[in-house]
Amino acid sequence: MSLKFLLKAYAQVVAVAALVALMCVVLFNGLNNVRGQAWHERSLQPLMEWLAAVPAPAEQYHWMPALFGMKTGDSRAFQLTPVASERLSYGQVVAEPSGEGFVFYVASESGGLISLNLEQPYRDLARATALIVRWHLDAAPLEARAQTSDYLAQALGVRINPLQKQADLPAQTVLDRLSSSGLALLRRDDGGLAGVVRLSEGDLIAVNMPEAFNPWGWPIVTLLLVLVGGVLALGLFLALRFVDRHLRKVESVALRIARGEMGARVESQDGTLVSRLGSAFNGMAEHIQRLVQVQREMIHAVSHELRTPVARIRFGVQMIESASSPEALQKQMTGIDGDIQELDELIDEILTYARLEQGGPVFSLRDDSVTEIVEQVVTEQRIIREGVDIECRIEDGDGRWSQSDVEPRYIHRAVQNLVGNAARYADGRVLVTCHLDDENCRIDVEDDGRGIPESDWEKVFTAFARLDDSRTRTSGGYGLGLSIVRRILYWHGGQAFVGRSEQLGGAKFSLVWPRRKLESSVL
Repeated sequence: MSLKFLLKAYAQVVAVAALVALMCVVLFNGLNNVRGQAWHERSLQPLMEWLAAVPAPAEQYHWMPALFGMKTGDSRAFQLTPVASERLSYGQVVAEPSGEGFVFYVASESGGLISLNLEQPYRDLARATALIVRWHLDAAPLEARAQTSDYLAQALGVRINPLQKQADLPAQTVLDRLSSSGLALLRRDDGGLAGVVRLSEGDLIAVNMPEAFNPWGWPIVTLLLVLVGGVLALGLFLALRFVDRHLRKVESVALRIARGEMGARVESQDGTLVSRLGSAFNGMAEHIQRLVQVQREMIHAVSHELRTPVARIRFGVQMIESASSPEALQKQMTGIDGDIQELDELIDEILTYARLEQGGPVFSLRDDSVTEIVEQVVTEQRIIREGVDIECRIEDGDGRWSQSDVEPRYIHRAVQNLVGNAARYADGRVLVTCHLDDENCRIDVEDDGRGIPESDWEKVFTAFARLDDSRTRTSGGYGLGLSIVRRILYWHGGQAFVGRSEQLGGAKFSLVWPRRKLESSVL
């Protein structure tokens, strides 16, 4: 996996995570603002309706204006929005945020409006409710106190419990507050509040409020889970769609190649998940296209190359039938033997080239001496080419860098092809030079012949390509030798070049490959 793709994928994941977090925060705050206002209106509704039913709440509950900002009056005394006014006309409790808490409105039965300004609505609701309960219980006769308690609990939406047992009594700190102010608030285990009041006779009453507002209620949690799951599903869908689209491109190109469109290629951007697949597929397609092209060229060239020796053999057989002397018979037999030898060499060249071109043989690279291989080739060629002066120069005289990772048989074949070609076209001299260092091996083969035109330097490595179309038994060559050389160097991780010899004036062929492989490759 490339670093570019990893960074790109990481950035996309971080961006999606940040987007999901931002959406969750916005949704959480937005919904809880609405839920909170609705909860406050629903929680204050029993108290506000109780106050609306009282003829003169500010006079009856004289502590309410000072403690809870109670105001009464007609609608013109309050600055209300049209929506709030309409809701109040329906008998609803309206809560509007203020600079400090909420302001609650309700229409009284006398036709005016009542408002409460609560800085901490839930806490102030518990205090106001507990004070109203204490006021009414203190005012009720002892024999009617239980009935009054039930009526208040139902009307105000609370649970009123007398604290009579020792286990029900609150902590001493709460009792101290009760003794000083007659009211204390307790936090229950479920998070709700309970107002504890002391009646005039000394009895303790607990006024338990409904549960407090929970911003993490199950509707919010469910909605956030749906949102996160939906975004993840959408992201997964888009990612799979992206991969599927690119895979369909590869599939389409594969079908086009199967129909014979060998030039079809996959177009994929760098840094994508399937870019490496596209590159590998394009490399495979190019290799297949080249193999098909080579196969066509080989079929065409082989059919052409076989005609000449086969025709000569046919002619020689016909001449044998009409031979009038043993000398003439022997001459034809020798010619036929030479043609058969030529066919055998041609088949060997074709098979070697086919093996190298279609993926190469199994190369077992081993540490061997390059200088010894070159000297062996030069010695063999001196015997074969008696009329040519073949000189060998080893620049690394002490042999420090002569060892290299090679397949000796194929390197021998490559050097032999170059030296043989140079001797064939040289006027009388061939120079073989080894340049060895700690990184690369280089072998230069130069001759003093007429050289190769620069326009044909790349053509000479093409299979079955001959610059001189006239072929005889003496000139030899099938146009495969240099192609074999280039493929041998390719499988060694190197290259073959052709140029002009500055020393001898003819052609100069060079073989260059790395002296050591980082890993032993099976090619």
